[in-house]
Amino acid sequence: MKILGIVNQKGGVGKTTTAINLSAYLAAGGRRVLLVDMDAQGNASSGLGQRGVETGLYQALNDPASAADYVVETGQPGLWLLPATPDLAGAGVELADQPDALKAVLEALPGYDLVVIDAPPSLGPLTINVLRAADALIIPLQTEYYALEGLAGLTDTVERVRQALNPGLRILGVALTMFDGRTNLAQEVEQNVRGHFGELVFWSVIPRNVRLSEAPSYAKPIGAFAPLSAGAAAYKRLAEEVMQRVEKI
Repeated sequence: MKILGIVNQKGGVGKTTTAINLSAYLAAGGRRVLLVDMDAQGNASSGLGQRGVETGLYQALNDPASAADYVVETGQPGLWLLPATPDLAGAGVELADQPDALKAVLEALPGYDLVVIDAPPSLGPLTINVLRAADALIIPLQTEYYALEGLAGLTDTVERVRQALNPGLRILGVALTMFDGRTNLAQEVEQNVRGHFGELVFWSVIPRNVRLSEAPSYAKPIGAFAPLSAGAAAYKRLAEEVMQRVEKI
């Protein structure tokens, strides 16, 4: 079982959109995939039809042995979800000195080929738990002016966690999101990011696409909602790239 964390402490970069659609396409490729919603806002959960759930990851963190009781089906073949609930917001304080809490939950959930974790937009205890549990990280990066702002802080945190808690942790890749090829700015940002991160940047670029924005309101991943859209094609290509890299871990 390989564990992938989708992380970026900056909000609004397409992190949850990437978590949902990447998970769905990985599952469509014949793998058993578990999506873990680690964000108290619960957008990954609602985006897959789990709105207003009363039990989920928070309860699993407090009783890892019962974690399987809180996993739900998503209606997408091969894809399961461990949903977030509002009380997960308080877990940041409770997990301040428990960096292994999520790891214990995932160890109690065998039988999946891949686990994808949607981390919260912060570098607090919940994200530290994600970094401790993950084998590799995918960093969604919005192709706008402030794209690289704060990324140094994230990479520094990753390095500290690698040294102290998780020596095997690696960055699988950087995924460029919300790309508008009509603007010079987006093209310049892409060039800057590729110049800075080199081969870490996935070749698949996620465009700004109205269908990607609409899909969560229908509680479907883009592959089920609008399979012929540009957004669907981009995430399908990204899933193929991700698997090529995962197989080398």
